[in-house]
Amino acid sequence: MLAGLFAAMLLAATAANAAPRDRQDAPVAKERVEGIGGFFFRAKAPQALAKWYADHLGITLTPPDYNHQPWRQTAGPTVFEPFPANSKFFERASQQFVLNFRVRNLDAMVAQLRRAGIPVDRDPKLYPNGRFASLHDPEGNPIQLWQPAASP
Repeated sequence: MLAGLFAAMLLAATAANAAPRDRQDAPVAKERVEGIGGFFFRAKAPQALAKWYADHLGITLTPPDYNHQPWRQTAGPTVFEPFPANSKFFERASQQFVLNFRVRNLDAMVAQLRRAGIPVDRDPKLYPNGRFASLHDPEGNPIQLWQPAASP
């Protein structure tokens, strides 16, 4: 009988410790962003540069009003990575960003850009996360194209 009473007390104490005493102890779900909603940067000739991105990379122009849809991305991985200020990844010390765009077929995209007279350097190495190529927009901003590795 004493063993049964002890077991009941132990069960009650465990349940009391597991249950939140008040609302402050309850876990709070954290909100998080769901993706990049826009990328805004300065340009010497914004309309011409936006048209270049539309013509050569398929990024549609920002719509003129709220009745039209902006560019829609294909769902997929996005890397968000701050680099050290002295990183050699960036071409110029003043460079604050590198745009990296996911592509379905890197070889086809590189060929398309080269046919348009745009110099593109394709990295010959196959990385565990995929393949890469580099180019610059008309204002000298670096762009990296990334074809993610096929999922296993």
